[in-house]
This record gives sequence, structure tokens and C-alpha cells, in this order.
Amino acid sequence: MSENQWNRRQVLQSALALIPGAGLDWNSLPTAHGGPSGANQFDALVIGAGLGGLSCAAAFARQGFKPLILEKHDKPGGYATTFKRPGGFVFDVSLHSTTVGERGGVRNLIPGFPEIADVEFVPHRTLYRAIFPDYDIRVPPRDLPGYIKTLAGLFPAEEAGIRALLDDMQGVADDINRFSIAGGKVDMARFPAEYPHLLRASSSTWGAMLGARIKDARLKGIVSALWGYYGLPPSKLASFYYALPTIGYLTEGGYYPKGKSQKISDALTAFITARGGKVLLNAEVVKILTRDGTAYGVRTADGQEFTGRAVIANSNPYDLFHSMLDDDARSKAYQARMDRWSASLSCFQVFLGLKKDLVGALGIPDTEIFWSTGYDPEAGYQAALSGDLNNPSLGITLYDNLYPGYSPKGKNTINLLTLQGYDHWKPYEADYRQGRKEAYRAEKERIANLLIQQAEKALLPGLAKAIEVKEIGTPLTNVRYTANYRGAIYGWDQTLDNSGMRRAGFATPIRDLYLAGAWTRPGGGYSAVLNSGLQCFAEVTRNWA
Repeated sequence: MSENQWNRRQVLQSALALIPGAGLDWNSLPTAHGGPSGANQFDALVIGAGLGGLSCAAAFARQGFKPLILEKHDKPGGYATTFKRPGGFVFDVSLHSTTVGERGGVRNLIPGFPEIADVEFVPHRTLYRAIFPDYDIRVPPRDLPGYIKTLAGLFPAEEAGIRALLDDMQGVADDINRFSIAGGKVDMARFPAEYPHLLRASSSTWGAMLGARIKDARLKGIVSALWGYYGLPPSKLASFYYALPTIGYLTEGGYYPKGKSQKISDALTAFITARGGKVLLNAEVVKILTRDGTAYGVRTADGQEFTGRAVIANSNPYDLFHSMLDDDARSKAYQARMDRWSASLSCFQVFLGLKKDLVGALGIPDTEIFWSTGYDPEAGYQAALSGDLNNPSLGITLYDNLYPGYSPKGKNTINLLTLQGYDHWKPYEADYRQGRKEAYRAEKERIANLLIQQAEKALLPGLAKAIEVKEIGTPLTNVRYTANYRGAIYGWDQTLDNSGMRRAGFATPIRDLYLAGAWTRPGGGYSAVLNSGLQCFAEVTRNWA
């Protein structure tokens, strides 16, 4: 086989990693015929009740297997959770917007689980609003020609490049769809002709893909306004990971569940328990039990042990391999590989409950706003890494415009978010863990006030005086509640060498120990981690066959 043929096979394998799990043929996958009978014996043990773990366990339960999820938090969902505060406010930890399937005119189809029908999603009437120093752009939902028209109207000299770039992005999606329909059976000699967009995208960053079509630096920044959703600037981000979800977002629209993200997590939890599975909360796994290089169980912080045919970690693999496994040559090699990768950025959030309807009084119709102080995502990324908040860009969500009843009557719920590296908070880490938080609290209040001032100046005059409830989340908060390494919100960075099929797979060097969630394929984001859980289940059960 020639080197070119081998490279093409790698490209196709990468495409396979991006095919949605909703396309699983359930009838071709194994079903259980009897199962473990002991109280602490299960078919599959899933560490962590994030959406990747819930999706994976739900797939096992759907096929008649007996899964157990062990979750250290007191509620399921990971980043897909909510919390309550006085005044009737319920804050969503992370969800901004996602894609979802439709049936009978109703958007309520969670990928892979047509049986779940009680989570209704509502559309963003404007997909998002992007405010730059010289431009204020509202992106229309499910209207790619309208988006092109908007950009071309602002940058007429770039119209041909704009159309070519969107064609490239759509071409990647179309190539992957054709590959899916073909079942991965491809004539390698015809590969360049049949999958041209896929071939070009496989070895390029988003910056390279963008630069081949767009010349104006301001337009590059505007088209890359969603880079924060993926955690890397164009020069570092694999083109797959910007082009594919973004074109889907532009063409399919963005949606948000009534009942907030906890509704999704609770629906999957109910699905699992109704089919004989179990979700155990306040159960922190501290040890993977192995024998002769094979995982067979887990031990919790309170000393309980559970056994299973497979152990699936919906938790961060860095801590899994550095502290939860006995020393083993195989795990050491895996550790060394992980040590070359970088964890994604974390985030700093300010959750605000307002004592009045400020958004309505100001007449702001938008739901999701990206306010940028400049056009250079590279500079924005470096500022996020260093914790430089002298003039921060930020995301602002105004979800009272999504549906009535999002907040208590006459009030607003607002979230301010900026990406942030972990190193800024490293000096506070030891004291934070020991409960000595005076300096930490002072720093987070300082930064929160900077973001509030920025939001007030940019969009929401009178914001500070309208605040009734304020909660602040930092990268250390993310570590506390999710145990994610460095407070990462997207798992490993989606660089060229850690994206698609090059990304950490579901199987690990320890037999019967698997990964599901943002740290494995295809990566971070609600749709992606749901897909990850399904693909992991399929791989585990194929290995059982």
C-alpha cells in the first residue's frame, strides 16, 4: 500500500469518528440474555454522570444490559446541570445552544434515543449576535444564504471568498455524509475525486482553511466568532472541528431545552433506571480494580467495590491514569502520550439574578451575544491563557427571550462568560482545597466586577444596580464539581494531532477499560459527548461479540 493510500485511509477513519451516533443500527448491536445477579455486579460500570456517561449507560440499558453509573456530585449531568438560589432563580451551569432532531414538527429528539420524548427544545430566533468594534451582526437561524448576504453586504470585495468558504464547510459535511451512507467502503483510487473537501480539511487548521478564502483580517475574526465554542484560535484548531459543527449550526439552527440542561440529564437518568440500570450519586470512584492488565471493577471513597464486564470512564483520563490505576507498563506509556497533550481552556462565569426585567426595559431581543474587543482570536486566546482581563471579550446570555417563565416573573437571569486558562488560579489551588478562600474570593470578586462593568458598558446600562443574586464560577469551581483536569470545559484541545481519528480512542491499553465523553472522540460539546457515549457503547459491545 502506498503512503498516499495510507494517508487517505487515515482521513476516512477520522471521518468515521465524526459520524453522529444517532446513526447507530440498534438492531445490529448485541442485546443482553440474562445478566449479573449480585448486588454489586453489573455489565458495565460508568464513572461519571456527564452526558457522555449518561448516553453510554442509556445505550447499555436500552439493549437490556445492566449498567451502573457512579457520580461524585449529588446530581447527574456534569456540566449539564442547574443550581438554585434565593429569589426563585435557577441557573444553567453551561448550556448555551445545541442542535437537536425534529419529529412531527416538534424539536425533541435527543440523538440516539427516539424513546425519550419529554424534553422540548425551543429555537434561538437569532442564531447569535456578534458585536465587534465596527460591526454589530445578527446571524439568522437556518438561513445560510441570509448569512452570506449579511457578510457580503459588509465586505463586498470578499463575496466570492465568503461563498467559497461556506461551500468548503458544507463540502466537508457532505463528504462525511456520503462516507456514512457508503458504510466506509471506498474505492481508494477514486478518493481524491469523491472526497475532495474531506481530503483538504484533514491536514489543515481552521486558520489555513479560512485564509485560503478570506483576506480581510476583520472578516476572518467575524467568521471565527464562535471559536470560543471550540476552545482554540484558528491557528491551532483542527479545521474539521470548526467547519463541521459550525455549518450544522448555521443550517440546522440552535436550540435550548425547556427546563434547562438538567432536563436532558434527568431524562437520560430516568431512561436508565426505568430499564434496570442504576445511577448512584455521591459516589466518588478512587480506584480502578485490575487483574493481569484487565479492568474488572472500581472502588469508591467509602470503600464499596463494584464489578463489571467493562469499566467506562466519563471522567478525565489524566487523573484516571495518573492516580486511579496501579503502576503498569501499559498505563505508563499511555500517561507519557497524554503528557504531550494540552487540556482545553476553562472558563470564568458570573451568574446574575436581576430584581427587575432590565432586558425587557432595554428592548434587547437577543438570546446569545458575543461581545468582542477586537478581531483577533489569536490575541483573545493568549489573553485567556494568561488571565489578562484588562479589556475582556465575553459572552452574554439573555434567555428570558427564549420562552416565558425562564426567570421569576418580572426578573431576569443573565450569564456572563469569558474563557480562561487554569494557570491564573494555580496560586490559589492549595488554599482553596484546604478551605482557606479569602484571597481566592477577593480575586474572583475583582474579576466578576470587571465583567459586570464590561457588560454594562457594552450592552446593559443599569446592570450593577439591578443585581439581586450573584454567583461566580472559576476554573477551580469547575475542578470542584466536575473533577476535570485543569477545569477544562472541552477535554483535550482539538489540535491537528489530537482530533478526528488521531484523538484518544474509546479503548485504552488496559483491557476492558474505556473512555467516553469530551476527552475522547469526537470531542467537547453537548451533541459531541452524547455521540461519544453511543460510539463507546458500540465499541464495547462489538468487543463482546
